Amino acid sequence: MKNDRRSFLIAAGALCASPLLPAYARAADLELQQQGTLRIAVYADFAPYSKRGKGIDVAVGQALAEKLGLRAEIVEFPAGENMNDDLRNMVWKGHYLGTRPGDVMLHVPVDAYFAGQNDKVAIFAPYHMESMAIARNPERVPPVAGMPSEALEVFTREKVGVELDTHSDDYLMHALNGRLRDNVVHFRSIAEAMSAMKRGEVGAVMGPRAELEANLTDDKQFRLDDLKLTGMRASNWTLGLAVKEGSRELKAALSQGLAELQRSGELGRIFAAHGITHRVP
Repeated sequence: MKNDRRSFLIAAGALCASPLLPAYARAADLELQQQGTLRIAVYADFAPYSKRGKGIDVAVGQALAEKLGLRAEIVEFPAGENMNDDLRNMVWKGHYLGTRPGDVMLHVPVDAYFAGQNDKVAIFAPYHMESMAIARNPERVPPVAGMPSEALEVFTREKVGVELDTHSDDYLMHALNGRLRDNVVHFRSIAEAMSAMKRGEVGAVMGPRAELEANLTDDKQFRLDDLKLTGMRASNWTLGLAVKEGSRELKAALSQGLAELQRSGELGRIFAAHGITHRVP
């Protein structure tokens, strides 16, 4: 899990126009850094979720701001050493170099243990289930399933691409007592790894499903399968929102807004527009 940042204002009369806001959470009552603006923190350089002002998380954030009758200010920020740092810098405190936190951050794991480690934020509103997956050339790599000793044996002969310093990288480098190391090929991004697979340089690529799927939209010759292998720290995880602890009205309004996006089908359409299958948590 990874990286990212952006800003603005709203015309006065629009604030009360949203039928979504309950009486106790009028726009003026929300815990915002700037009245009329929802400052939305998303990871930078993290396609298909967020990159250069576009992506799924950017679109979800903008849709939520619209539901609340607010102007969306997208702030793309680079990932820190871990997500605890990201929550500190972008939700409850701000960065020591002066970057202000957002009012809400997207792409936060909805997990009880993780939430317990970060009691200065409220994590809520799950909006997508992400999973580990593998994209493969079926002529070279059969379905990767079962016990690792059998499922991964093909990679003692075939090369597999991973993004450097990710869960996939760590898992494959240590799998089968290190027997796959010589065939694990490192890339700076999933996009680069997928391009290498299309050129025939690797037989498969392992990583988060959405990142793989985004690079397979028109390629019918490849297969994309979910992965559940022994020893993986996480085979799937739920993505949600985070606000500063105590921001009760903002949390309630965002929860209601996300529920409406789900009911109306708009959330699914946002994912589809980016070539991704929306998986309801």
